[in-house]
Amino acid sequence: MPKRFIFEHRRQPVLPYDLFLKRMLNSFIFSMVIVSITIFAGTLGYYYFEHQSWVDALVNAVMIMTGLGLQGNLQTDSGKFFTAVFALLSAVGFYSSLAILFTPLLHRFLHHFHLDKDDQ
Repeated sequence: MPKRFIFEHRRQPVLPYDLFLKRMLNSFIFSMVIVSITIFAGTLGYYYFEHQSWVDALVNAVMIMTGLGLQGNLQTDSGKFFTAVFALLSAVGFYSSLAILFTPLLHRFLHHFHLDKDDQ
């Protein structure tokens, strides 16, 4: 596993602020890559299965990924099947990216909590 994704043990000192910001940036970039790949796959799917324009396909991919629903009606059975599968998989991608984004922040908070507890 790359070193940038390994967190310090609770008995180790808290990561310096500049390295913490670098860790947050790495998490942000990794989560945006996941979101971008998911949106790209959804856009291609709507373009191919529903024969939508690129803009409409992008809007529908983003709307489904964020749980807001579709813009307009689906015309083909393959498009409906794609939407069902994409809705499930994009939810996994979206929530995984949120977890990756907030893990360093939560870890730092818990690390401070454990240091305070060990000092008493």
